[in-house]
Amino acid sequence: MGKDEFVKRHNGPRQNEVEKMLKVIGTSSLDALIEETVPASIRLKQPLNLPEGMSEFEYVKHIKEIASKNKKFRTFIGMGYYGTITPNVILRNIFENPGWYTAYTPYQAEISQGRLEAVLNFQTVVSDLTGFPIANASLLDEATAAAEAMIMLFNSRSRDAVKKNANKFFVSRRLFPQTIDVLKTRAEPFGIELSIGCHEEFKFDEKTFGSIVQYPAGHGEIYDYTEFAKKSHAGNCPVVAVADILSLALLTPPAEWGADVAVGSTQRLGIPLCYGGPSAAYFATKEEFKRSMPGRIIGISVDAQGNKAFRMALQTREQHIKREKATSNICTSQVLLAVMAGMYAVYHGKCGIKKIAEDIRKKTFILNSEIKKLGYTQENEDFFDTLRITLPSGVSIDEIKKNALDKKINLYYADAKTVFLSLDETTTIEDVNSLIEIFAKSAKKSPAKVDCSMLKSEALPQELARKSSYLEHDVFNSFHSETEMMRYIKKLENKDLALNRSMIPLGSCTMKLNAATEMIALSWEEFGNIH
Repeated sequence: MGKDEFVKRHNGPRQNEVEKMLKVIGTSSLDALIEETVPASIRLKQPLNLPEGMSEFEYVKHIKEIASKNKKFRTFIGMGYYGTITPNVILRNIFENPGWYTAYTPYQAEISQGRLEAVLNFQTVVSDLTGFPIANASLLDEATAAAEAMIMLFNSRSRDAVKKNANKFFVSRRLFPQTIDVLKTRAEPFGIELSIGCHEEFKFDEKTFGSIVQYPAGHGEIYDYTEFAKKSHAGNCPVVAVADILSLALLTPPAEWGADVAVGSTQRLGIPLCYGGPSAAYFATKEEFKRSMPGRIIGISVDAQGNKAFRMALQTREQHIKREKATSNICTSQVLLAVMAGMYAVYHGKCGIKKIAEDIRKKTFILNSEIKKLGYTQENEDFFDTLRITLPSGVSIDEIKKNALDKKINLYYADAKTVFLSLDETTTIEDVNSLIEIFAKSAKKSPAKVDCSMLKSEALPQELARKSSYLEHDVFNSFHSETEMMRYIKKLENKDLALNRSMIPLGSCTMKLNAATEMIALSWEEFGNIH
């Protein structure tokens, strides 16, 4: 395809269409139109200094060359972002399928039944795993979801709290740093004062309107927050839990230990790393906050004949109806990635999700055991996937870094004596042995060799272990073969209107505006698997 063909094929309008439009508005040419509408004082005096355009073929070759420069190291940095395995049936039939990625916001339910069902699946996954009765259709990311929770609680204060100017919000210092930074930014315009500290030491007063903690904590420790929640509620302060959704397959759900809101990322449910985003955030809470919570909610209506239909519930919270009084911005949803995360749970089901979580904990458990044998101190008593390792005397952080980079491995170096590492769904037994070798070599000791037969883990303490069921609905127990899953995805796609079938009746800023060539690199691992 020639260099000028891209514009002709994708941007439009065609030359004959331009001439028709110029004739209608009574202007002789595009140059004349610009002269009549754009003041000379702000027009460029010379053309932009741009190189000659590429053809689509040349562009794909060029972007592959750029992608090849990325070093595909194994990454154990964690901090809210983890390696995942996107099932190919989801990758090909949703992520790379314009029937899904060009679909617009489902304001017209009658042409959106497929994706509304897919998003309801997502909400059900979130609701089941967090233990809350209501969840929204996704938000932008974990940090902004945490900020939305803070603002919701601020706007929901009692009259008495407003009278007393209760503007303090407790923030656990164990939240991920990016979340704390976003909370700081979003708190300022509201006049919210953040109290950042240790959840075990904080004293609530009448000026405090809410609190937020990380579960498991940002350094990997799993705390039992039951007593903290009681203390927070005694001060009339609702509690927000920023929870790792995959860990909730094994841990007590936030709703069961006393949280009032749960937020977090669903990136662990099959969404690539993509340099730390994008990934769909979740937001779940109690019924009492349903009219205050941000983001859209998908619900089910039943007609007089008993037929069910999906629709956007409580739409008056949305800007397209309520404008400045809306509880959310209409662009708050990450619907494509929410659909993928929901389908990941549909494909794996309860048993599959639990097995993935258990495998991660087993590998972390044996790695913890072997690293301690080498003389290192592991600070987390209870953990899911993250170890906080203090170096013994005689071992330098520089040695660890060098030995890790020699094996093309990335770890998180918190300070001169502390290394964090987080395992994930992609971690193999070979990866575990590579990590053991790094710490053994740095301590000048011989590494042990572990194999799959050695994988086991101690039971979590009773107060931390999940006892309630989840993902019992038929949809999570019906489509576990690739063929069944492919047909289910296609069945939902066929209920929708997207750009692969028709022009969409509403305007949009979605990916439908991008040509296939512009989208093609999104699923390449050279971009998708970089932390």
